[in-house]
Amino acid sequence: MTRHFLIFGPPAAGKGTQAHSLKEHLSVPHVSTGDMFRANIQGGTDLGKEVQSLLASGTLVPDSLTNRLVADRLHQTDVAEGVLLDGFPRNVPQAAWLDGFLAGKGTKLSGVVVLTVPDEELKARLKGRAEKESRADDADPAVIERRIATYKEQSEPCIAYYEGQGEVPLYFVDGVGSIEEVAERIRAAV
Repeated sequence: MTRHFLIFGPPAAGKGTQAHSLKEHLSVPHVSTGDMFRANIQGGTDLGKEVQSLLASGTLVPDSLTNRLVADRLHQTDVAEGVLLDGFPRNVPQAAWLDGFLAGKGTKLSGVVVLTVPDEELKARLKGRAEKESRADDADPAVIERRIATYKEQSEPCIAYYEGQGEVPLYFVDGVGSIEEVAERIRAAV
């Protein structure tokens, strides 16, 4: 039986941090679209240059480009038995695309972990991350506001999409607390 999970939440909710322990708990690889994009940026690829200019302005990467990148990754052998996707889907069309892609492989999602964090905490985390990691996409307060608003407008509806299906378990987890406290909540939920 395959295990395909999503870890979902707004920017700086702790998805990447929590994915490291969750992937061990689920025994599946962690696949982050953000990491894939950053690798292309650091590699100076054409895709990386395109992505860098989009992220610097707070704009999301187009679905067609993201879906192609995710499809390529999900065809690799290390994710044949399952995967923990982080940063994908970002909107309902991507969620529908993922459902179709997985159905084409004879499988479906096993669950969605949704990290919940208040906006003020997100802003503080993003500011701290910009200072610590020199991430330009987290440094500008206007970009931070736009990223949170974009999440609410485009990504949050994915939760209703999955709830409406009634087929995929959703696990809502409080994302505020120490890394271990949040990780324990996630492990207890799934």
